[in-house]
Amino acid sequence: MKSDLLHGKKGIIFGALNTSSIAWKVAEKAHEYGAELVLSNAPIAIRKGDIHQLAEKTRSEVIAADVTKVDEIEDLFRKSQEIFSGKADFILHSVGMSPNVRKGLHYTDLDYNYLSKTLDVSAISLHKILSVAYKMDAINEWGSVVALSYIAAQRTFSTYNDMAQAKAMLESICRSFGYHYGKKRKVRVNSVSQSPTITSAGTGVKGFNSFYNFSHCMSPLGNSSSEDCADFCIAMFSDLTRKITMQNIFHDGGYSTMGISDKLIDDCFVCQGDCHENHDEH
Repeated sequence: MKSDLLHGKKGIIFGALNTSSIAWKVAEKAHEYGAELVLSNAPIAIRKGDIHQLAEKTRSEVIAADVTKVDEIEDLFRKSQEIFSGKADFILHSVGMSPNVRKGLHYTDLDYNYLSKTLDVSAISLHKILSVAYKMDAINEWGSVVALSYIAAQRTFSTYNDMAQAKAMLESICRSFGYHYGKKRKVRVNSVSQSPTITSAGTGVKGFNSFYNFSHCMSPLGNSSSEDCADFCIAMFSDLTRKITMQNIFHDGGYSTMGISDKLIDDCFVCQGDCHENHDEH
């Protein structure tokens, strides 16, 4: 064990699919730092993924739950409290899915039924999890909820599609529910806006390699890896961050504050201006 930073704490990790998942890395780190875990994902994801391998490695229990269904979330919290012999201390929401992205539909021609599914799975599910936990009093005082986001919630990434709206809603839920949960039980709720990360979900977005390489060249510290993100989530779960709530924290090597970098100027841009329609701009 690395240290006792999370010793005695109990947490629920949503969204671990395979070894490339950020949630997978967070679970591994949380176990190393002394936490007891319950792992959860949708039944189909559990069948297709490797979550039982993670459960064995981290000595965790696996509970299937569709996070769009309140009754299944309620059942998850009841079973978790039996396993933990009490409440949870932290929750990770690492859930995202867009049928519009999967089907390759252009942003200007979305299927709105798909959009509703995107918002329900990727954002509203967080509200449902928090609402159930709030009503069941399922998180200990000074507990911590972290949801994973992306800077497309604030800026336009042309191919990120309706996931941008989902992440914007996710961050808004963190702020709004963070107030109510903080006031009632001192539970803090934050989102972490992570660098582009090589995961099953991330690489499904068109142009992902360009996102990844551009931000890496732009950021003074380079991209944050899934391991880096896991380390940061551990800090957010710990008592060292008890007074941080309702924040969207950029964990991206400085990318979110940059405009241009020497690396991009010197090595990456090849355009000499011949694409300008106004030759006076050359």
